[in-house]
Amino acid sequence: MITFWHQWRRSLVPLLLLLLVAVSHYAVQAAPPQQAVDEAAYILIGRLLDAQEQPVEAATVRVGEAEVESQEDGSWALALAALPATGADLVIERPHFTPLTLPLDTAVRQQLQNSGAYNIGSLTMERHITMGFWVATLAFVLVLLLIAFEKLHSTTASLVGLSIIFISTFIGRALAPNWFIFDFDRALDYINWEVIFLVMAMMIVIAIIEETGVFQWMAFQAYRLSRGRLWLLVLILMLITAVASALLDNFTTMLLMVPISLQIGIALGINPLALIIPEVLASNVGGITTLIGTPTNILIGAYADIGFTDFLANQTVGVLIALAFMAAFVLYHYRKDLFKESSGISPVLYGRLEQNARIEKPKVLARSGIVFFLVLVGFVVGERFHIVPAVPALLGATALLVWLKPDIQKMIKAVDWTTLVFFMALFIVVGAVREVGLISAITQVVSGLIGDSLPLAVLFVVFGVGTMSVAVANIPLTASLLPVVEFLSGTVPGANSKVLYYALSMGAAMGGNGFLISAEANLVTAGITAQADSPISFKEFMKVGLPVTYLTLLAGFLWLAIRFAIFSH
Repeated sequence: MITFWHQWRRSLVPLLLLLLVAVSHYAVQAAPPQQAVDEAAYILIGRLLDAQEQPVEAATVRVGEAEVESQEDGSWALALAALPATGADLVIERPHFTPLTLPLDTAVRQQLQNSGAYNIGSLTMERHITMGFWVATLAFVLVLLLIAFEKLHSTTASLVGLSIIFISTFIGRALAPNWFIFDFDRALDYINWEVIFLVMAMMIVIAIIEETGVFQWMAFQAYRLSRGRLWLLVLILMLITAVASALLDNFTTMLLMVPISLQIGIALGINPLALIIPEVLASNVGGITTLIGTPTNILIGAYADIGFTDFLANQTVGVLIALAFMAAFVLYHYRKDLFKESSGISPVLYGRLEQNARIEKPKVLARSGIVFFLVLVGFVVGERFHIVPAVPALLGATALLVWLKPDIQKMIKAVDWTTLVFFMALFIVVGAVREVGLISAITQVVSGLIGDSLPLAVLFVVFGVGTMSVAVANIPLTASLLPVVEFLSGTVPGANSKVLYYALSMGAAMGGNGFLISAEANLVTAGITAQADSPISFKEFMKVGLPVTYLTLLAGFLWLAIRFAIFSH
């Protein structure tokens, strides 16, 4: 019994620590007691905006000894115990902004005395470039370069960026105040805990499902259904991979699909890459369909409050069109392999494939299938009751652990804590460049280029983000561009339909097909094929991936233009 307890304790330590950090963080962020405002003799209220009319949060508003911080929407309410003295000033300060000082003249004091409240109205704060701006910017660019050129693991790279930011804040400002970026509590504000818990829960669910062998079984059934017609086989495998990537993550999907596809290709006497490269291309595109299909969709959904059914309704047709464009090019590019006569597979090889694709745990598959279906239902139903997707995902993961009683240590280890740390560090690094005003500056430039044209904005986001995603890891790219898309969605006429968020989703994921290094699923696939003496060269992948990238981006743009310009009303 003691040994059992120690095993559980060791396994659950990471999860409990994560829960503790999240709960304690939100506890300290509780709103100030309303009683303090209600009992005040006088109240000053107002709202703070930046030069782009975006809310300024966490600014200190002070009159004498009384002070308060502006809220997320930029609003503030300052409670005064007594009427301000003659000559008193309203002082507003915020790191990386020029301070504001407003004299409370006789008219303001008279209004306060008569009604007990005075509305200052909206005030604009101007950005102030400090040394902290340059440090945060360089740290962010360094993280992107380290990831792009694979000099460090993405998690290590994001931790390097985070460390530079904290060194500047806590050590640099001892030398000069303008090195300050943000304090630790403010840094934690930028971590999206909904994303962290959703990803963690789905990792547990996927770890249980993948042990059943259901995807290897599906790949083998694809061969049986094609009856030796190679062009049909590759189309079926692409469809299976796309659907699997919409429900799981494409990283896991390729881990499951590549080994059986290698065996089928070798058994048929064709280049296995003619099956595998189309699969990974379909994987990167297929995940766009749902909230949980790609990490970038999870980021976008949590940031913009886009639910599971929203992605399905607004992305699915575009993804199908993109897959059709992709399939046409794949059949053309691999025509020599896919349209030649196949002699079939010998009975011995067929038996070996059938054995390897056998479902080992049918009871586990049935139970996990039920729970997974209920999780999907929870995503859909939860939207109506404002339940974030992380909740049904966590409930589903817990239900599987209780119902199936798998090895808890193995399941907790199946959670990719490295990825979760990457997300948390990345949130803080991106938060730093938002804090100092870099994102605001980028937004201003982009807004000037696009103007008021919605089609141009969609085109810019789809192809601009898609092109950048070819060379830049799409997760940090998406995280950094979300505030830009948020601003454009509020300023470009017609963009309040969230079309630009869908454009960001398509661009980020489809750009991952450009180069072999453009997406994690590509690298995982290359690693597996290299071990099987079927390596994928950078040039070979690019010959297929780059044309597919721009064909699918075109399909995505055309669909979004049609969906939101013609059928939006």
